[in-house]
Order: sequence, then C-alpha cells, then structure tokens
Amino acid sequence: MKNVIWGSIYLSLAASIWGGLFVVVKVATVVIPPLQLVWLRYMTALVALLFIGWQRGISWEISRRHWKTVFLIGLIGNTISIVTQETGTMLSSAQMGSVITASTPAFMVIFARLLLGEDLSWRKILSVLLASIGVLLIVIDPENMQLTGIWGGVSLCVAAITWALMSVLLKQLPESYSPVAVTTYAVMVAAVLLAPYSLQWLAETDLAPLVRPEIVGAVLYMGLISTAGGFILWNRGLQLMDASAGGLFFFFQPVVGTGLGWLLLGESITAWFWIGTLLIVFGVLLTLTRPHTQHSLAMQGK
Repeated sequence: MKNVIWGSIYLSLAASIWGGLFVVVKVATVVIPPLQLVWLRYMTALVALLFIGWQRGISWEISRRHWKTVFLIGLIGNTISIVTQETGTMLSSAQMGSVITASTPAFMVIFARLLLGEDLSWRKILSVLLASIGVLLIVIDPENMQLTGIWGGVSLCVAAITWALMSVLLKQLPESYSPVAVTTYAVMVAAVLLAPYSLQWLAETDLAPLVRPEIVGAVLYMGLISTAGGFILWNRGLQLMDASAGGLFFFFQPVVGTGLGWLLLGESITAWFWIGTLLIVFGVLLTLTRPHTQHSLAMQGK
C-alpha cells in the first residue's frame, strides 16, 4: 500500500510538471524560437542527466547493434517531436498542446503493430479512432478557429505521432539498459542535430532578452525540472506501480496544462475543446487497459 501511495505521488508530480511545461513554452517562445529553445533545454538537461548518471554510478554501455535505434530515438522523439511540440504550442495554446500530446498512447498501437507485430484488436482500433476524432475537434474548433491555431494543431499532431513512434522504438532496446543512459544519449543526438542552427542564432541575436528572469526560469524549468526531474519522477513511480495503472496519471498533464493556460494566460475553453478532450481520454483509457502498450512510457520524459 505504501508503494502505491508514493508511486501515485511521483506520477502525479511528473505529469503535472509536464502539464505546466506548455505554459512555460508559451512564455519562452515570445523571445526564443522553438528550435533554439529545444536546444537550450537539452543543453541544460544534459548537465543534470550526466550528474544523475555519475551520482548513481549507472552503466553507460550500449551495444553497437543498438546505436542505430538510439539515434532514431534522438532524431524522431527528441528532435522532430519536441520541436514540433514547442512550435505547435507557440502557434496555438498551452491547453491544446497539453491535450493533443496526451493522445500519444493511443497512436502507439499503430506503430506497435507495424514494428513489433502486436495484435490490432477492436479495442485498439477504437482507441485510435476516438483519439483522432478528438484531436480533429480540438484543432478545427468552429468557436475558436484561427489559421495559426490550426497550423499549431497540425504541428502538435505530428508531435504526438512521432512521440508514439519513438516510444515503440524504445521497446526494441533491452530492459537492462539504464533509462538515464538511453535518455542522455538520445538528448545528445538531438543537441548535436540542432546545434548548427542554434549556434548561428545565438551569434546573430541580441542576448539581452535571454537573460530576463522569466526567460532564464523558463529554460531552467524545461531542462532541469521537466526533462530531468519529470523523467526521474515518472520512472520511479512506474517502479512502484503497475505500468497500466500508472499510465492513468498521464491525464494530469492536460488537466494542469488546460487549467494553467486558462488561469495564467487567459486562454478560452470552448465546448468543442471539452468534447474533443473526452474523446481523447476515452481513447487513451482503452489503450492503457493493455499493459504492454504502456511499457515504453517508463523510459520517456517530456
């Protein structure tokens, strides 16, 4: 019982941290473009991850035959998915970002079928349909339709789908690998890929706005609290609870993201948004009743 209580606390904190991330992104992208923001986030996170790995004395060893998979995880998940997530949040809203990306577990069933040969049951098909319809209702909201919001929603859809693909790729790695090591290497891949554009931007931009307290705080939140802290809390929570039950706490992300977006940013919440959210929730709940589809979430952090 004690493990369940502490597991619930860890998972709730992690998902809530990720919910707050979308509000922080809205603040930071006023000054820092999404691609460069992701790079700064990862450079900050790398310091924390390397320190955590050193403190825990983890094994950094990865078999040579698995380096291609690690590279793809860094390219698809930590680069494409996170850049499109930040871009979509900038163009739309914190609430849209937190809700659409929460549909990731439903989309994982498609890639689990294609890459892992898992059965595609009626429950899985229905979960993908419900989540897809919910996403469409949120993106094409007749009460709050704006062109930038639609493009933001499309970008967030790309983020959710690519994160689902990355999550399934993680299942191709042995469980004996340290999650901290895998995450660190994947973040390194993304940092290297984004470095040329980011370093050029740093050389050409006015650095004064970057040292404003709210911008520095946003980058530290994203790198230390969201990427490193959220990752540790989520993995620790899943160690204390069943993965299928632990996955239900992922819904703290859209709840916190929507609430903070409304409270701090004045974002409106329409009936279409709530209908779409409910469909995504039902779709993901259908997915999370199957423990094997949630396994890979133990190794990811937003």
